Amino acid sequence: MNLKMNGSPEVLYNIDTTYLMIGMLVCMALAIFLGATAGRARAERTTPEGKAHISALQASLLGLMALLLGFSLSLALGRYDSRSAAVVTEANAIGTAWLRTDLLPEPGRRQVRAALAHYVAIRAQAGSVTLVDDATRAQKRGEAEAAFARTWEIASAIARTDPNPATVSVTNALNDMTDAFGNRDAELDRHVPEPVLYLLALTFIFLGWMMGFAPRVAGERPPRTMAAMIVLIVLLLFVIIDLDRPRRGLIEVDQTAMRSLAASISAEMARTE
Repeated sequence: MNLKMNGSPEVLYNIDTTYLMIGMLVCMALAIFLGATAGRARAERTTPEGKAHISALQASLLGLMALLLGFSLSLALGRYDSRSAAVVTEANAIGTAWLRTDLLPEPGRRQVRAALAHYVAIRAQAGSVTLVDDATRAQKRGEAEAAFARTWEIASAIARTDPNPATVSVTNALNDMTDAFGNRDAELDRHVPEPVLYLLALTFIFLGWMMGFAPRVAGERPPRTMAAMIVLIVLLLFVIIDLDRPRRGLIEVDQTAMRSLAASISAEMARTE
């Protein structure tokens, strides 16, 4: 099971989004049916004032649902944007370190570049590993850390042997690179808090019950537009959860910056060999 950074299990995160949405539709249909059944049973015993109160409560629930959906979508979009920015930031940091290796003397320059090319290739591959594949993700992280350690070992040895602004600038760039590495991996473990999703689901189900109950208690059939609204809400829930899963589902964080950098460095290494 995938775990958050604080060690608490993520239940919803490990369930396929499609199954979650099918489950929500089933729960909504059941809630509407139960609400309509209860509404028919209470129709004759409910006063006009009571019916007006129920309609007002239904409208309030719709407003609460809209507020929760907007809040959750804002959180999911924020997480998605920060993950996308982290990929670009790491790619830029690696690119800067790569350019600064031109300042190093030979043969250290060639050795640092070889180690750095290996590192960026691993980081590009890691971008395609789904977060539920814990074993492969841990393996890629270990490989990247080993490649960086090798790069740092060579660059720091050069800086100690020949301490000048050029060699120090390379080690500074490598330091920024490892900071970007940590930030990008940390962003992958930040999601919309599951209690928010649970509250959203409970409110959605209770709203379904009320949407079945309110028309029946007033002696009317539920409007057909209700089905369209429910489908739209479920689709919005799908988008919220899918945005929160950076390497699963339909909406994934763009890895183009890292892959393009890896391809460019690989091509440059091939030309210089």
